Amino acid sequence: MDKNNLIGMVLIFICLMAYMQLNQPTEEQIAEENRLRDSIELAQQTINADGGDAKSNSIADASISPTELPDSLRELELGKRYGYFASAGTGTEENPILENDLIKVTFSSKGGKIKEVLLKEYHTLLPDSTGENIKSALKLMEDQKDRFDYVFPIQGTGKVRSGDLFFKTQKDDNTITFRADAGDGRYFEQKYSLSPDNYELAYDIKFEGLNSILQSGESSIELEWKNYLGKLEKSTYYERIYSSTYFKPAEDDMSYCSCTSDGEEDADGEPVSWLSHSNQFFNSSLMTNGKPFQSAFMTTKMLTDEDADLKILDSKIKIPYGQTSSETFAMKMYIGPNEFDRLAAFDNELQDIVPFGKSVFGTVNRWIVRPLFNVLSGFIGSMGIVILVLTFLIKLVLYPLTYKMLYSQSKMAALKPRLAKMKEKLKDDSQAQQMESMKMYREYGVNPMGGCLPIFLQMPIWIALYRFFPASIEFRQQSFLWASDLSSYDAFFQLPFEIPMVGSHLSLFTLLWAVTTVLYTYYNTKHMDFSGQPAAMKYMQYMMPIMFMGFFNSYASGLTAYLFFSNLFNIGQTLVTKNFIIDHEKIKLELEENKKKPKKKGGFQERMASMLEEQKKKQEAIEAEKKKRKKNK
Repeated sequence: MDKNNLIGMVLIFICLMAYMQLNQPTEEQIAEENRLRDSIELAQQTINADGGDAKSNSIADASISPTELPDSLRELELGKRYGYFASAGTGTEENPILENDLIKVTFSSKGGKIKEVLLKEYHTLLPDSTGENIKSALKLMEDQKDRFDYVFPIQGTGKVRSGDLFFKTQKDDNTITFRADAGDGRYFEQKYSLSPDNYELAYDIKFEGLNSILQSGESSIELEWKNYLGKLEKSTYYERIYSSTYFKPAEDDMSYCSCTSDGEEDADGEPVSWLSHSNQFFNSSLMTNGKPFQSAFMTTKMLTDEDADLKILDSKIKIPYGQTSSETFAMKMYIGPNEFDRLAAFDNELQDIVPFGKSVFGTVNRWIVRPLFNVLSGFIGSMGIVILVLTFLIKLVLYPLTYKMLYSQSKMAALKPRLAKMKEKLKDDSQAQQMESMKMYREYGVNPMGGCLPIFLQMPIWIALYRFFPASIEFRQQSFLWASDLSSYDAFFQLPFEIPMVGSHLSLFTLLWAVTTVLYTYYNTKHMDFSGQPAAMKYMQYMMPIMFMGFFNSYASGLTAYLFFSNLFNIGQTLVTKNFIIDHEKIKLELEENKKKPKKKGGFQERMASMLEEQKKKQEAIEAEKKKRKKNK
């Protein structure tokens, strides 16, 4: 090694030593590094003690609140979890309130969302283990498991939920504004304004400067809205099947998830005008105020009687996002009772969530039965009396058909002695009896089916009312006689045991309906001829009311009260009409006159007689063939 190389190496060594000396950490820096290392080890021990992954080196992987971390790690952890929203990652929850005469809305600054809604004019009335009704306040959206979270796809961070952020709160009269800061003038804002005399909230959200921190290419922000519906009614079975998620496609009719089982509905990318999480009598609805939601996906999950909640409604709503520096999306909320007129006032078909039905029966309920009930209840204080008056009006309108039915039955009764004589002569030939019966009906101008028409014409009313009473909030907790709630069953007798298909109670309205139905059927059919029919047919009409008792026993007492009143009116009309209005001697003369009249060819009875004649000939041919074969043997 020559002299120059030796001098160069010495100079390089001197430079390295000087560099190391100049960059050596101070005692303060060494102490800070040791403290940081000890903090990380302490946090990792906490994670492992809580069941975390001991192999994980990322504190962000742990389910530990940043407030539980040492000060030196808090900002680092907040940045990892919430990215630009790190400053909103910690805070103290505030619960500001908006209220009017109808509603009290409690909010939470954590998530900037509704924490619970108290409906001041309504309450729950639920039975305890002894069957005693317990009254309590009625609240919606109050379950701690509920979610109302916007999901933001943040650059370099991933998804951040608004429900995890603490919003700054500002209240001004009937308006509350929540703002989550994202730094440099960027923020996400939610503003609620309560109407002075309604259950309506104006609800606006604002994205200020978020286009610079959200992942590129996003055309929507997802809102995850999950409700654990509480049990608000006495009959949880019917409350469960009348509760569901409803939604209105912007260009189509209202639709809904399955009410009787787990279900899901996908708007398939189609715009949606509103979405509603609805109980039997109350709903929480989110509506757009102009531009519709981009789309929505909804699921419903049925829960059992053993569960604390009734049903889980989960909706994922796509809020349109234009990726501009500042944009606002306007919405409205309705959180309150399913009052048809209030919902109809929004002029967006929201009233269709009242489960009157979507068929012709729903139309009858909405535009005939409901307005009629409203008129009657306008000057009659008791809803039970309203049902009684409605029953009377329906029977009055249908009386011409009832009279025709009773007149036909009287003609059948007048003809019955003649039929009895004929059948005595042909008692060994049932086919000949049927043929002769048809001939006599045609000869005397009697229609054996004439008494059935009024019954079939009343069935649409029965079916409509079957949906009307458990869907109309006007009957909720309205008492009448022994029934405490006309929208639910009347438990007049509480049993110490449970009967299959019936339950642990007996409804007196249902029992009275069944008894009067049997009595009415007996009186109405004692003059009818059942000799040509199987014996089971005669007794089935008495078994049907008994069989239906199990169904109606837990149904709305408003309907069973209507059916009972209907039977009373039927019995009264029948007795008065048959004993004081119909002239039975005149009917006998009419039968004789009909016998003398020339008969038109064709008609249902003649076709039936021809069919019976043809059937008799075939049967005779078969019998002749059997005798011939037997003789040949």
